[in-house]
Amino acid sequence: MRQLFTLLCLLFLSQLSFSQQPQKSNAVEIFNQIQKLNFLGSVLYLAAHPDDENTRLISYLSNEKKAQTAYLSLTRGDGGQNLIGPELRELLGVIRTQELIEARKIDGGQQMFTRANDFGYSKNPDETLEIWDKNKVLSDVVWAIRKFQPDVIINRFDHRSPGTTHGHHTASAMLGFEAFDKTNDPTVFPEQLKLVETWQPKRLFFNTSWWFYGSKEKFDKADKSNLTQFQMGVYYQSLGKSNQEIAALSRSRHQSQGFGSTGTRGDEDEYLEFLKGESPKDKTNIFDGIDTSWNRIKNGKEIGEILTMVEKKFDFKNPSASIPELVKAYVLIQKLEDNHWKNIKIEEIKKIIAGCAGLYLEAVAEMQEVTLNSNIKVKLEVINRSSAKMSWLSYDIFPSKPEGFLEIPLENNKNNSKSIEININEKLEFTAPYWLKEKGTVGMYRVDDQKNIGIPDVIRQMKVIFLIEINGVAIPFDRNVIYKMNDDVKGEVYQPLDIVPIATSSIAEKVYIFNNGKSKVINVRIKAGKDDIKGNAKLDLPSNWSVTPKEIPFAISRKGEEQTVSFTVFPSKEVSEVYMKSIVTINNQAYDKEQININYNHIYKQIVLKQAEAKAIKLDIKTNNEKIAYIMGAGDEVPKSLSQMGYQVSIIKAEDISTEILLNFDVVMTGIRAYNVVTALGFKQNILFDFVKNGKTMIVQYNTLDDLVAKDLAPFPLKISRDRVTEENAKVTFLIPEHHILNIPNKITDKDFEGWKQEQGLYYPAEFDAAFTPILSAHDKGENEKKGALLVAKYGKGNYIYTGLSFFRELPEGVAGAYRLLANMIAIGK
Repeated sequence: MRQLFTLLCLLFLSQLSFSQQPQKSNAVEIFNQIQKLNFLGSVLYLAAHPDDENTRLISYLSNEKKAQTAYLSLTRGDGGQNLIGPELRELLGVIRTQELIEARKIDGGQQMFTRANDFGYSKNPDETLEIWDKNKVLSDVVWAIRKFQPDVIINRFDHRSPGTTHGHHTASAMLGFEAFDKTNDPTVFPEQLKLVETWQPKRLFFNTSWWFYGSKEKFDKADKSNLTQFQMGVYYQSLGKSNQEIAALSRSRHQSQGFGSTGTRGDEDEYLEFLKGESPKDKTNIFDGIDTSWNRIKNGKEIGEILTMVEKKFDFKNPSASIPELVKAYVLIQKLEDNHWKNIKIEEIKKIIAGCAGLYLEAVAEMQEVTLNSNIKVKLEVINRSSAKMSWLSYDIFPSKPEGFLEIPLENNKNNSKSIEININEKLEFTAPYWLKEKGTVGMYRVDDQKNIGIPDVIRQMKVIFLIEINGVAIPFDRNVIYKMNDDVKGEVYQPLDIVPIATSSIAEKVYIFNNGKSKVINVRIKAGKDDIKGNAKLDLPSNWSVTPKEIPFAISRKGEEQTVSFTVFPSKEVSEVYMKSIVTINNQAYDKEQININYNHIYKQIVLKQAEAKAIKLDIKTNNEKIAYIMGAGDEVPKSLSQMGYQVSIIKAEDISTEILLNFDVVMTGIRAYNVVTALGFKQNILFDFVKNGKTMIVQYNTLDDLVAKDLAPFPLKISRDRVTEENAKVTFLIPEHHILNIPNKITDKDFEGWKQEQGLYYPAEFDAAFTPILSAHDKGENEKKGALLVAKYGKGNYIYTGLSFFRELPEGVAGAYRLLANMIAIGK
């Protein structure tokens, strides 16, 4: 069990080393690392989503207290909205995962997850825990605690307040509260004990603030005798930043959620309410009564004495002077019996030794994407930029075999490089988020290997282990194989090495609407993962649909190039919904995956491999020939869906809106949160309202309450609220069954609200002028009806429509009823 435990910890620690770039610590950073090396205490911060974490507190605990500080986010944030692009659901979860990883690089924390899937907004924890599968998520929380072994756990939310906030929030606190008592019980999830040991944290807190009391005035008057209070507005003179400024930089990594933050300075108090365990006597110290020195572990005293002297004698002008004593401490740490702290501190001290020596280690591949069973050239580079005595003994390729000894002396500042060839073994796996490789449920991702549960990032297998002898001691340093290039604008750019299939394909659109019985041409793009591939492509459909030709041969000469082939698909005679699957066959090997690349400047490039498929819908829907001007908001794929319906859609910029331009259109439609993110819209309202007044239609999709760019969203008073219907299958009542919008050109029935995804709608107006006619009402269980989902107002000769219905989710998912209802909204002017 000890060997398994050690391997697990090493895997865990290797996944916490997120950065692909070589480490280049300066003297101040090295000194801070030495201080952290001398602190043996840990804190686990627990909440539900990316961006829930208190980055001020994480930064304070990591940088001021020097504690091992981890954030356990139960979900990867798949259910949120995306302010930087069209990615939703699992693709958004990939982005938000990387944003959390980048945030931790700044505030000094570590990142962990459970298998819980963010299925969207939930109003109570009972619903949340039912959809999540409470027992599995509780198991993951216990696993995280046993693996990380925190002295202190801090819940972000209050476990005693169900129904007052997001159900995921309360559920996260309830699970943290319950897990505190179960992690030390060997009868609870005993299968985990093959890999980890039981663990009992010292105490559990709730990270309270005035917000949870309703106002600052109420909080000032509240009894604080059970609160731990400390000043976390620290100024780090060596860094030139306040704790809050570091926290703001960390929080600003959550770009997809629009959480850019301005740093503050000066005194700021933090409050923690004691919940369980041993109450601290010193109300300003969460580690009160916990030995956080090297004395807490057997044979740690001598190590602590050595490292204390290293800290006292550290020479900022010559950090390499500390290497001899650091190497002595490294040897002693290797002999420790406590595997948990042993593995943590080995990784820390190796990083410090490399930093003190300016030891530059890098393994750079000649290309960014490679295929299985191929060979790639990799350049190894080793430089000792200090006077310390070193030799490069050997290198190993992992997973592979030892490559033999080199015994190259590493002279001060002399470049040592070696070109090698690495075989990408066919037993390796394609690069992709491991939690997406198997099909899960609405509430849970599927991860079968217990060792992988909670690992934050994509598991990258290709590493080079450099064995460096320093002061007579052989020390292994592992580095991921990476790819780097020079960009004319950005300069040196690093990306991970990705293993991709020989061929991938993608169908041009994700949903195809067949609404007139006619065939459609379906384009399939085939991408080569290596040079010189050839084979056949086909579209697989159910027998009541037909496709011609059955197969199309293709040949692509260069890696990365694409070829498009076209099929003609004939729909079934009856109304039906099916999936078309693209399959590429090369040398009798079938490839059925689509490669989705996610590229944003603030995160590393991400690859997601999904089934290469699209939804085909033979739909009973009537549309007219309206011309639509679409103003993009926070990012959605509604315009693609409108084009599939047969409309002529033009995406126009808000700043280009003019009376003359709008003369060419019948309908103006704004994208989700357009009035939150498109400043220019605030100056175009009169033109848009005149467009309606003169006989045209304007459809405004949902916006949030915050930072509206226009005082008046509508030509009549309308006030957005936080009302929403989260139960996607909640019964919908037609308030005016005879209304045009429910009958022409399509008869809308209850069936059109079946099969909706994630939610019916959000941010419904709760107050609106009598000029508006509410068309629908619905509500979640135990709540009053909400009438703001679809509001129609006659203005002049035209119609203004405001809707909180989640068309941005339903249309890309191919929900037939959403298409039919939207067609009627567009047709209201006729």
